[in-house]
Amino acid sequence: MSEQKDDIALYVHWPFCLSLCPYCDFNSHVRETVDQGAWREALLRELEHYAARTPSRRLTSIFFGGGTPSLMPPATAGALIDRARTLFELDPDIEITLEANPTSAESDALARFAEVGINRLSLGVQALDDAALSALGRTHSAAEARATIAAASGIFDRYSFDLIYARPDQTPDQWRRELDEAIELAHGHISAYQLTIEAGTPYFLAQARGDLTLPEEVSGAAMFEQTQHTLAAAGLPAYEISNHAKPGQESRHNLAYWYYRDYVGVGPGAHGRLTEGGKIHATRQHRAPEIWLKKALEAGHATRQDAVLTRDTKIAEMVMMGLRLADGIDATNFRRRIGRSPADIFAPEAIERLVEAGYIEWRDDGFGATREGRQRLNALVDVLLDARRAPD
Repeated sequence: MSEQKDDIALYVHWPFCLSLCPYCDFNSHVRETVDQGAWREALLRELEHYAARTPSRRLTSIFFGGGTPSLMPPATAGALIDRARTLFELDPDIEITLEANPTSAESDALARFAEVGINRLSLGVQALDDAALSALGRTHSAAEARATIAAASGIFDRYSFDLIYARPDQTPDQWRRELDEAIELAHGHISAYQLTIEAGTPYFLAQARGDLTLPEEVSGAAMFEQTQHTLAAAGLPAYEISNHAKPGQESRHNLAYWYYRDYVGVGPGAHGRLTEGGKIHATRQHRAPEIWLKKALEAGHATRQDAVLTRDTKIAEMVMMGLRLADGIDATNFRRRIGRSPADIFAPEAIERLVEAGYIEWRDDGFGATREGRQRLNALVDVLLDARRAPD
């Protein structure tokens, strides 16, 4: 199996937030103080460690995620971008994204982030209604969100914002009005996520107590369809199950995940996928910020796991990621990553049933989920993985 050595993406995790949202299960932490100098040095060391493992690679994107990475000093982001320039060949059109919250304090720093090399902004708006924002535990107002979007439009050529729907007590009519306003505010990209209740979060505990009421499943499905139709009609079709963009405005970094390309992950809890010697390695960094910091400063990295993926795991990951895409899974890329064609892997009778049911499209150049299939994606993935043939 040939090894793709040209393209790679970089994810940098900044784990700190001013407060924790009740629905969020990301690796986020609140700290009164952060040793900014130590954190900058640790991130640079871990970046250098992984760059040494991935020589002669072209870096196509950098994504600062979290947590709330807009809380890091712009100079830290700039130092990481500058170091990446010395360690990798940079794509001339490299995409460098920063996640940010639309608070007044953070919006004041946007121009400084642009000066150090950030060229795309992803704003965690989540709602355009003050009552909904309060219920979601957000610290910004709808007015601040609108103002920050307006500010971003004057600083960045590319920006996006996130919205959450199927929120507690939300109706399809309310969501339609919010979508209409979002379209007016959007430039070329909107991410619209259906609220899911993750184990261990405050929302999970509230739901278990009976204190949290979500829209019925039929309403959630209606809002999904509403989202797909309304944004497509506005020129923002879904290129992934939750991401909508004008042609050419798609998130290149996230496409690296969904197309199952290589990426480096640095920072607490960050994951990576690296091809070395024809094998795909899954890397994972220590999750606890203080443990990560100590190990990264002492050893140059804080890798907790570095495992070679089995064929079955690669197939499962590629199916779970690729079926989220509107254009599905490319057969050539599947063969390069797995070593066999899709037709060699999946039982034909199972594929035929899924095609006849209208859940997948099977083509000579690949396969993908239909719109109906993406509505029941988890079940579809399970059926496909159960249809794997035994290795020769």
